[in-house]
Amino acid sequence: MFSLRALWQNKMVRDRWLGYLARLMLIFLALFFAFFPILWIASASLNETGTLNTQKLIPRNFGLGNYDRLLHNDLHPFPLWMWNSIKVSSITAVLSVMISALGAYAFSRFRFRGRRGLMLTIFLVQVFPNSLTIVGTFLLIQTIGRHIPWLGLNAHGGLILAYLGGALGINTWLMKGFFDSVPRELDESARIDGASDWLIFWRIIFPLVRPVLAVVGILTFIGTYGDVIISLTLLKDKNVQTLAIGLNRFISDNFNQEWGVFAAGALIGAIPIVILILTFQRFFVSGLTEGAVKG
Repeated sequence: MFSLRALWQNKMVRDRWLGYLARLMLIFLALFFAFFPILWIASASLNETGTLNTQKLIPRNFGLGNYDRLLHNDLHPFPLWMWNSIKVSSITAVLSVMISALGAYAFSRFRFRGRRGLMLTIFLVQVFPNSLTIVGTFLLIQTIGRHIPWLGLNAHGGLILAYLGGALGINTWLMKGFFDSVPRELDESARIDGASDWLIFWRIIFPLVRPVLAVVGILTFIGTYGDVIISLTLLKDKNVQTLAIGLNRFISDNFNQEWGVFAAGALIGAIPIVILILTFQRFFVSGLTEGAVKG
């Protein structure tokens, strides 16, 4: 007759079940740690009282008033801020992917004088955080803006230029490791057929490295989309500011009373990131793993 007590007294079965329960507990804790902040922000966005003192996981004053005040506010043009962030981040991501891909292809496939020193220089520059160069970046963009206004202060062109300067180095290094994993026999076969270096890059190598291109594009988009320090330094006009600066206004101006509106803006602002991750999830996972080992 089947007995749970006798089964539990079996050391092998007991250890297997204890290990299974331990793994379930770890998974539950990880999911709780990941999703609780999202649930709390969602709850705060639906709390029409809008204060931290009355904030609970299940709000009493349940409603969509915070979303209405967020989307219909002349002093805080949230839709314009969100559009500015999407535009700046998209342009930065596309330019960063294209320029970094060209640089990574050159470092991976060509041998020229100063190649190793240039690679080490790019790597050492990335060691210093962007916060240390913020003053130099401001002065540089200010000087460029005197001659080319759309690349200066209070212009999205100047902000994109600053983002590209900080992202190209690490992106080039990340792409180079993936380019090295592509067999060189493909290049040699194409050259025998008379293909040029540009044709080899664009028609043969470029389609094979799509996973790492997606990784670089997503990371660049997320990094620029949520940046506050650089954008706050270079953009002072309210109509050209990005979403991160706009949400910062709710915190710095009147944090306690505008908490619900801030939470609603944070949830809506996260939608483009979620869509981007879900769309390129397949390339994102493979791009992070395949380029780690040189084939």
